[in-house]
Amino acid sequence: MRIPLDRLEENKDNVYELTCAAIKRAKQLAITGDSDLEDKSNKVISVSLSQILTKKTGYKLEN
Repeated sequence: MRIPLDRLEENKDNVYELTCAAIKRAKQLAITGDSDLEDKSNKVISVSLSQILTKKTGYKLEN
């Protein structure tokens, strides 16, 4: 799975928040796994960022 660069360029959200969300999602994927990781060419961080950008996975900030 590749990072959808077109969605990344169109993203209007805070880049820092997006990065933090992708890191947390990557940790979750590393522990629990996901069907998107079954292909050996997929990297955890690429899958997590792609899931967030395509709105497959959402996130919210906690204060």
